[in-house]
Amino acid sequence: MIELPVIDVMIEQKPKKPGWLRVKLPMGEEYKQVRNLVDKHKLHTICESGNCPNMGECWGEGTATFMILGNICTRSCGFCAVATGKPLPVDWDEPQRVAEAIHLMKVKHAVITSVDRDELKDGGSIIWYNTIKAIKSLNPTTTLETLIPDFKAEKENIQRIIEAAPEVVSHNIETVERLTRSVRIQAKYWRSMQTLRILKEGGMRTKSGIMLGLGETKDEVIQTMHDIRQSNVDVITIGQYLQPTKKHLSIIRFIHPDEFAEFREIGYQLGFDYVESGPLVRSSYHSDKHVIPGYGRNIWTAEKAV
Repeated sequence: MIELPVIDVMIEQKPKKPGWLRVKLPMGEEYKQVRNLVDKHKLHTICESGNCPNMGECWGEGTATFMILGNICTRSCGFCAVATGKPLPVDWDEPQRVAEAIHLMKVKHAVITSVDRDELKDGGSIIWYNTIKAIKSLNPTTTLETLIPDFKAEKENIQRIIEAAPEVVSHNIETVERLTRSVRIQAKYWRSMQTLRILKEGGMRTKSGIMLGLGETKDEVIQTMHDIRQSNVDVITIGQYLQPTKKHLSIIRFIHPDEFAEFREIGYQLGFDYVESGPLVRSSYHSDKHVIPGYGRNIWTAEKAV
């Protein structure tokens, strides 16, 4: 009998999801109320389209992040669960429906985001302007954060957001410069930075976010935080990337909460006014507090004094 040689086969092991990423299932009367309003008014939310892990918590508190301009994106980012394809025509009645839903929900703070609409000459900025104005008109005491596309850093389109004057304007860098091409595909790292700079030059309180676990190094994360701060951004959010489906980018590593705590410390040292850093952090998580200048930094300063 011939003895065959033993071949050592290396099998790639996917990282196991750690306990600190467990979330509660959506439930409760407040959650049901938001669910019904979203369905009734035929609205899109990034909470659903993006498979957000905090949907149960946020909807349970009667808040949601609305996604305008449809739910089909012209870009195909490797991390995002939103569908890619040819969008439907612009719905010019959408701004009023969103404003009415926010009014019925009686929320004190609302977040609006959108898909990319690169096929439109204005990038969707007119609908953005109309939506912000409609919300402000019907909900004068509601504060508003707008999580916008890069608008290809075209000043005319970004200026419409500035003129509509939401309390916070956010645009996410998402990842480090080296990984941008594979993670965001049609986006450009420095073009996004330019969008943030234009917003700040227009007097906006600005915000950006990055996600970890895609293969970036610690030094790259710190450099990205530095680049964002150099664009005079006020608020930064840092969270764990979670793979929405098997077709999307794989998770390379789960980042420990202690590492997120370290990035929070570094963020304040770099001069950010508010740093939200943790495994389950998403751009709109606790966004009502991001509106308030000095809120996060005051908490951090008090912690340091203890």
